[in-house]
Amino acid sequence: MEALKNNNHFIHFESGLAPLNDLLSTNKYSKIFVFADNNTAEVCMPVFRDFLPDLDDFDIIETDAGEENKNIDFCIGIWKTLLDFEADRKCLMINLGGGVITDMGGFVASTYKRGIDFVNIPTTLLSQVDASVGGKTGIDIDNVKNMVGTFSLPQAVFIETSFLQTLPQRELLSGFAEMIKHGLIADAVYYQELKDSNYEHIGAEAIYRSVEIKNEVVLADPFEKGLRKILNYGHTIGHAVEGYALVNDKSPLTHGEAIAIGMICEAYLSAKYCNLSQDELTEIASYLLSLYPKYEIKPKSFDELMALMQSDKKNEDGFILFSLLEQIGKCTYNCKVTKEDIINSLLYYNSL
Repeated sequence: MEALKNNNHFIHFESGLAPLNDLLSTNKYSKIFVFADNNTAEVCMPVFRDFLPDLDDFDIIETDAGEENKNIDFCIGIWKTLLDFEADRKCLMINLGGGVITDMGGFVASTYKRGIDFVNIPTTLLSQVDASVGGKTGIDIDNVKNMVGTFSLPQAVFIETSFLQTLPQRELLSGFAEMIKHGLIADAVYYQELKDSNYEHIGAEAIYRSVEIKNEVVLADPFEKGLRKILNYGHTIGHAVEGYALVNDKSPLTHGEAIAIGMICEAYLSAKYCNLSQDELTEIASYLLSLYPKYEIKPKSFDELMALMQSDKKNEDGFILFSLLEQIGKCTYNCKVTKEDIINSLLYYNSL
């Protein structure tokens, strides 16, 4: 598959990591670090080594898995580890893992000694179609998602579907939610193709199309001043529900499960504010509920959810701003929504 260009780097598909060898030989890095969580180190590192059998001069920096660890305390530990290894500004960090690893690894690399080179090798469907692409890095503060971060581009991104064979079904579904979002906001034909497909056997072509959609949006608006905000469809409410579940549930929602809830709620708001048809609202809600388990949003959680939404980084002048659908395949942004209607969208979800 042809690599996609994003400003000064390429997103490579099914390349067997061959271009990484070229990058390493060209730049002559002083040290190479592979950043991974304990799950990735166990199941994905062997695949990584098979792709690059001649690469043996690197150090592994390992962290605990999970969104709850994507915070400043863990970053401090990684920075200290880099110092202990005497990492200078000519070293390279290879982020091998899911969205937590690419988000946090990119943030650590972009800030260590004011920035070192990094590449992303996403190993989950979610990170392949979303987190690793676009140059956003970030960590969470008090369960508010990605509240501190940078816009910092990797030297390259490598998407290899071989890594997806290591994933459980629930993690595949988590990433599939972002693919559905891409269709809903930008490509109605692609959305229908996803509906007709089986997420358990998602093809490289569909992954490529999702990355292509995101890359086109990011290229048009790299610093999220306007159009890029459409990528947040489903995320204003979805991130709040995800943050709440992380603290309050024994088995927290995955990112995709939370975003599916957010997409249903925000489709309800789209019908009220942006003329999304009732038929399309019903269609979106029915399809997502056929894939993702129903979750009880308890009324006692509404105040906390609203507080989390008030902290959303897209907000301006005290208003909670939404990206909403005008129709399937077309999205707008900066939509001001009342608190009453946000609550009504949660009640709508509960009623389904």
